[in-house]
Amino acid sequence: MTERYGAGRDLWRSSSLTPCQSRSTQNRLHRNVSRWCLNNQKTKEQIESLLQNGKHKELRDRLCCRLTFGTAGLRSAMGAGFCYINDLTVIQSTQGIYKYLERCFSDFKQRGFVVGYDTRGQVTSNCSSKKLAKLTAAVLLAKDVPVYFFSTYVPTPFVPYAVQQLKAVAGVMITASHNRKEDNGYKVYWENGAQITSPHDKEIIKCIEECVEPWNGSWNENLVDTSPLRQDPLKKICDCYMEDLKKICYHRELNVQTNLKFVHTSFHGVGHDYVQLAFKTFGFQPPIPVPEQKDPDPDFSTVKCPNPEEGESVLELSLRLAEKEKARVVVATDPDADRLAVAEQQENGCWKVFTGNELAALFGWWMFSRWKENCSEDADVKNVYMLATTVSSKILRAIALKEGFHFEETLPGFKWIGSRVKNLLDSGKEVLFAFEESIGFMCGTSVLDKDGVSAAVVIAEMATYLESKNLTLAQKLVEIYETYGYHISKTSYFLCYDPPTIKRIFEKLRNFDAPESYPKCCGIYNILHVRDITTGYDSSQPNKKSVLPVSKSSQMITFTFQNGCVATLRTSGTEPKIKYYAEMCALPEQSDRNVLEEELRKLIEALIENFLEPDKNGLVWRSV
Repeated sequence: MTERYGAGRDLWRSSSLTPCQSRSTQNRLHRNVSRWCLNNQKTKEQIESLLQNGKHKELRDRLCCRLTFGTAGLRSAMGAGFCYINDLTVIQSTQGIYKYLERCFSDFKQRGFVVGYDTRGQVTSNCSSKKLAKLTAAVLLAKDVPVYFFSTYVPTPFVPYAVQQLKAVAGVMITASHNRKEDNGYKVYWENGAQITSPHDKEIIKCIEECVEPWNGSWNENLVDTSPLRQDPLKKICDCYMEDLKKICYHRELNVQTNLKFVHTSFHGVGHDYVQLAFKTFGFQPPIPVPEQKDPDPDFSTVKCPNPEEGESVLELSLRLAEKEKARVVVATDPDADRLAVAEQQENGCWKVFTGNELAALFGWWMFSRWKENCSEDADVKNVYMLATTVSSKILRAIALKEGFHFEETLPGFKWIGSRVKNLLDSGKEVLFAFEESIGFMCGTSVLDKDGVSAAVVIAEMATYLESKNLTLAQKLVEIYETYGYHISKTSYFLCYDPPTIKRIFEKLRNFDAPESYPKCCGIYNILHVRDITTGYDSSQPNKKSVLPVSKSSQMITFTFQNGCVATLRTSGTEPKIKYYAEMCALPEQSDRNVLEEELRKLIEALIENFLEPDKNGLVWRSV
């Protein structure tokens, strides 16, 4: 995400950047660029090369637009320019955060700030997560703010956990999660341990624009090694985190005795050491690591895409190792270890890679059944909550209706889940589990964000328990669906690199047969309700207004069909995608899965053909 950037425009004020521009203007521009990029020779060379080669359009694109806050922070490619992640944009963002936090917290300089990082890096721009984290810390240390700076790479969940444990005012994690290797990011957490939400993001942007010139000391990344205000929280946070994990360990004796083997891949990221420790905490033997993917590698050399959500195609090495080692379950954490994929070998030798929604059904059943088995006599099920994002499966809603606890939906993104969970906890409620369909899970409430490390060891304990009952994860999933109703979902996406096309697609849906008129059917399928989060419209509500907050910065429309299917079309906050989420929500008595799957397949075809029109709009199908 980018927006026009005043400081960048200043560079061009005296020139239209035509090939005929004067030598004096060119020199002045060169001096300005050098001033901004001086401290990173690699990014300086990138800008100078574009200038010398007359690539004025690319220069404008890089220097006249600026990163803005998207999913709780910044995410972009590493490289030179205000719309890229680099030394300068990280310094400017941190200076803006400092100004904003100084306004919000009178005790900012007593409570401090947390900084963590993953293992990403790029030689061509001399950017690495660790270096960007050091510059983040330098800005704050130079202003006499105590900084809790992790001495080595950590999973993303450690930063929000540390913010709460250390009572810091905020924290930053330098990571681009499972994005392509060229990307990096800057994820911001508030004092409540949740990702920032509006209006904090907008106010931080204003503060950044007030202080784009780097301050004295902001470039001094060595301050992390010399300042007495820097503390390393690694041991304390790791020890406390592992101790807190015990709160959701229910069958340690079984774990110690099991012969079940597990394979773990960390996708060249940060997860290996921490998943090993988590398994030890639960009493397990350590999972077998995939040797080619165990250690950090910013090039992600064994996978085209470092995203375990892509399924069997990216899990190839771990599945083959599991077959060799006779391990029935594979757990895969993404590069920053906040997401979890799971695969299980079936009796026929094939592997089932569970979707995020299927795993949520298993986690939801597990967390509630363990609560029910271990709660006190006076515990009230009406005080218990589970949450999911609105584009995720409704299976928790079905379980909640039958079992008597509460289920809530939030807008997409764990920033909404984290903030809502904190509010529920503060009001005395008990939250057992929350998830988003893109393999993000929160088991318990020690971390108010998705956490692949805890999810990995919880699924291992679940598999171990089920094996003692002669059940597999896949068999238990069928039992859950037969008890609460089949919830069969399909999620995919199209790539679209043209924002006007995306806007045109969604505006057509809002003016389908007439101005301000949503479609009443999709092919042969009648639409019961329409909810448009972008505009705040919801036909199911008496006042036609959405209960969920309006989110004008992204496109999202949900259709509820008369046949029980719910389908959502939305744009991605971090990638050039139009995503679709479709789920057939059946009643328990509708038990013919094949019929339900065929109905869902036909509806998705109608959705794509009538609403997205990929050929007409030049959309690129997701590659499998």
